[in-house]
Amino acid sequence: MAKLEILTIPDKVLKQESEPVETVDDELRAFMDDMLETMYAAPGIGLAGPQVGMLKRIATIDVAKRSADEEGAGEQEETTPDPIFLINPRVVWSSEEPSYYEEGCLSIPDYYAEVVRPASVVVEYLDREGAERELTAEGLLATCVQHEIDHLDGILFIDHLSKLKRDRVIKRFQKMKKAKVG
Repeated sequence: MAKLEILTIPDKVLKQESEPVETVDDELRAFMDDMLETMYAAPGIGLAGPQVGMLKRIATIDVAKRSADEEGAGEQEETTPDPIFLINPRVVWSSEEPSYYEEGCLSIPDYYAEVVRPASVVVEYLDREGAERELTAEGLLATCVQHEIDHLDGILFIDHLSKLKRDRVIKRFQKMKKAKVG
């Protein structure tokens, strides 16, 4: 396995829509394993294909550790990884009830903001072996799944904020990128 480079804003790839996966094969599974390793090392709880330059509808998610931390078990017990591999995911149902969660993103390092999303969703997808699956997600998992599917549609969590807040964040990252290049 290899760690991949995580793209950050204002990289244009992050705003592009991903193509559906046609074939689930060993090459795709190996790439998704690399995505998972990259996500864990970052550390993060979700990573979508576009964030590592792959414009395919794929994402990896593992909220097990974060969920344990929120329940107060993080320090005392080691949590078992519980990765989810989503291929061609799509939300087929979402609740009317809203959920407010302070989101962050590996492609927008060190920036967090409250985002409102449906509190629960049902998602259809192909798993790591190419089998059709359905996932009912609530709480943090629902937020994470929606966040990653947004990436596949070229949407960043800051796109859910006011134009003023979004523009400030983008401007800050453009300045940082120029400073690194210059």
